[in-house]
Parts: sequence; structure tokens; C-alpha cells
Amino acid sequence: MFSSDGFHAPSITDFFPPALFGDGTIFEFNRIMMVRLIAAIALIVVFAIVAQRAKVVPGRFQASIEFLLDFVKNQIVEPVMGHEGKRFLPILTTIFLAIVFFNITGVIPFLNIASTSLIGLPIIMALWVYVLYLAHGVKKHGLGGYLKNSLFPPGVPKAIYLLLTPIEFLQVFILRPATLALRLAANMIAGHLLLVLCFSATQYFFFAASGAMKATGAVTFAAGFAFTLFEVFVALLQAYVFTMLAAVYLNMALEEEH
Repeated sequence: MFSSDGFHAPSITDFFPPALFGDGTIFEFNRIMMVRLIAAIALIVVFAIVAQRAKVVPGRFQASIEFLLDFVKNQIVEPVMGHEGKRFLPILTTIFLAIVFFNITGVIPFLNIASTSLIGLPIIMALWVYVLYLAHGVKKHGLGGYLKNSLFPPGVPKAIYLLLTPIEFLQVFILRPATLALRLAANMIAGHLLLVLCFSATQYFFFAASGAMKATGAVTFAAGFAFTLFEVFVALLQAYVFTMLAAVYLNMALEEEH
């Protein structure tokens, strides 16, 4: 069915492209970095245009952007943090929109890979949230008060702290940022591999397979189209989940007891 030079399944090497310039130096720049740069510029340009052309009665473009802003405020920040979340709204909105733009490059023609599908960027985003909730928790409660609230939940028998405190330490200081980064990267990696599999198979069946096998290309093309729509949904969902958890962690850091 497949010739020796025919179909090549996608692999993890897709996420480690050769350098465009600066190979082997600290200034190395590859295709994924280029995609990230394009996404960041696009985010800045879009909001600069909206800010310059803002009207009391918004057009469709302004209304769609305002919908995203209202979504973060009304569906994430206020339900989780209440009035306390007002001062964190700008940074949580920035996190949400940045992840949306970095994720959506996976389905943009000629870019075709999510900027968050290589672990470095998700780690940076997770560390941003990590430093944010630690800094504000310590600022409000003091170092001792924050550690007490985080590691010694009230209402627990003292003997249980021998088991509970190490678990809370792992959760607060290691698992929260680690799972934020891994969840985001893993979802975008899986989505990219599915899309590459479907469309590379489509190309093979249409142009290299013989006989009745060519018709299989229609199936893989339909699957690729369906997974493209699903990938858009996942890109938005992961931005929502990441921002929601960031708000939850901030809220937990600021609470007197939890």
C-alpha cells in the first residue's frame, strides 16, 4: 500500500526544527520562534487597532474583541475572585489572550504549529502565574502567614500534618506550575500530531497511492477538517482552563483560610 518513499508519519522531530540562523549559539532562531514572534506581533497589532478605532457603538471587529474581554471578566475573574479580582483583571486577561493567540497558530495556514507546543513557552507562562500567586500571597499574609495558610490547613488533627504538609508543599510549590505547563503543551502537541497525520495521509492517498486507495484520501481529508475545528476549540479551551486555574491559585493565595 505504501512505497518506501511514500507516507511518512509525523514524529516529535516536528517540534525541533532546524535553525533559521544562529545555529548553535544563544541567538539561535528557528521556525517555532518565528511563529511565536508573529503571534505576539499579531496580538499587539490587533489591540492597537481596536484601541485607536474604538467607538461608543462598536462594529463587529471591536465587538468581538470586547466579547473576549467581557468573557474573562464575567466568566473567569468575577466568579472566582469576586471584587478582589478587579485588580488582577488586566494581567489575567493578558494571560488568556496571549495563550489564545499562541495556541491558534496551530491552525493558521503557513504557520501550522501552535506556539505553545514546545514546552519552553508553557513553562514561562506557568512561572508567570507561579510568581504572581506567591508574591501576592506573601505580600498579604507575610512569609510565615502564607506558609501557614498553605501548608497547615485549619481544622486538621496535628498528627495528620505529618502526612498532609508534605503533600501540600508539593501541590503549592511544584505540582501547580508543573501541571499548568504540561497540560497546555501536551494538548497542543497532540493536536498538531493529529492534524499532520490526517493531512500528510491525505496528500499521500491523493498523489502517491494507487487504485481504490486514492478514495481513502477523502476520508483522511474530512478527518483533518474535523480535527482542525476541534483544535480551534481546544486552543480556546486551554486558554480558558489555564486562566481559570491562575485565578483560582491567586484566590487561594489571598484567602485567609482555605
